[in-house]
Amino acid sequence: MFVAGPDTTAQVGLPSPGSRYAALRFGAGTGPGVLGVPACELVDRRVPLDALWPPAEVRAIAEADDPVIALTAAASRRWQGADRAMLALAAAARAGLPVGSAAQWCGLSARQLQRRSNIAVGYGPKTLHRILRLQRAVALARAGQPFATVSADAGYADQAHLAREVRALSGVSLSALLR
Repeated sequence: MFVAGPDTTAQVGLPSPGSRYAALRFGAGTGPGVLGVPACELVDRRVPLDALWPPAEVRAIAEADDPVIALTAAASRRWQGADRAMLALAAAARAGLPVGSAAQWCGLSARQLQRRSNIAVGYGPKTLHRILRLQRAVALARAGQPFATVSADAGYADQAHLAREVRALSGVSLSALLR
């Protein structure tokens, strides 16, 4: 069992034959309240869960009849709530607000927003904005919109900007990413 920290680029891996995966995905800024460590300590890393939680607890989860239920219950017990400012940051980023506006919306200075974002999300507000905008673009493209329309609707300057951002964040073209 491991924790996949926040990624700054796409991580592609092929499961080994016979592998089983179960996962919990935390919304932006909510993982540290369960995991007990700042997200910035986990950026682009895969860390064994027993390095963060007591090994006996992790073993009990792995050996449970239904590991997903056991993992969910353990996460619920550890839940400490989300940082409201970080939830507001994620909402502002999803809405495409510029970072300066997001800071005002959250009631923080740009410096405070950067610091709290690093702890809660693992990286700064601009990177979060880029990742959420890419997710929005991929959803639009999967819905069948032409790439030129996707770029405009998702907030890119033009289709070339969309193409550069997709390649920078995922390592592949938008067409390849959709496949």
